[in-house]
Amino acid sequence: MQPINIVDEQDDFIIVEKPNDMNFHDEGEIDNGFFNQVKKMGKFDKLYPVHRLDKMTSGLLIFAKNLATAQQFQQLFEQHKVEKYYLAISDKKPKKKQGMIKGDMAKSRRGMWKLLRSQENPATTQFFSYPLTAGRRLYLLKPHSGKTHQLRVALSSIGSPILGDPSYAVQGGAAEQRGYLHAYALRFNFNSQYFEYVLPPSSGEYFTEGLALNELSCPWTLPWPSI
Repeated sequence: MQPINIVDEQDDFIIVEKPNDMNFHDEGEIDNGFFNQVKKMGKFDKLYPVHRLDKMTSGLLIFAKNLATAQQFQQLFEQHKVEKYYLAISDKKPKKKQGMIKGDMAKSRRGMWKLLRSQENPATTQFFSYPLTAGRRLYLLKPHSGKTHQLRVALSSIGSPILGDPSYAVQGGAAEQRGYLHAYALRFNFNSQYFEYVLPPSSGEYFTEGLALNELSCPWTLPWPSI
């Protein structure tokens, strides 16, 4: 069991770093999911998840220490008052370098999802992209909804599937060391106090090539268009 990085601990919640390639929930009868590992290693009597990350995705997660705080965070997420920013890398040339990806999502085959042209209850993602070396491109993603596989489907829909994604990317001869999606930053107002967290990836050699991440150290200050 690997050590858990608790990024910050407040009276009512903690911010933790989820490693890549780890399930959020337990698999089988063994308590090996990330949530139970955090609870055990932090010796928390009570802990409540308020959002989740896919197995391949690393980065920042919020856990509430009590039910009232969990309910408060659920309201913040439902009202889109928690700003989330992700980093992703693709090795495919994008159809566009920045913009917004918006559309309804529907189940596809083998547990995958697809983006539709309809706009009844759309998944909405904004992005900027930056060139890296060897034809790779870094994406800074800002989701405005929380659909299953939203970011993975969004980049796939513009012809730039995430490098190492086991579902949406065509795998080359050599397997990548990880799926290149990372929950990079969080920003929210909780009990009249602003909290801001930025956590660079701790694994994945391509995340730091050709671009200093300190250029993106305050992603909320970038000129994101209104939606």
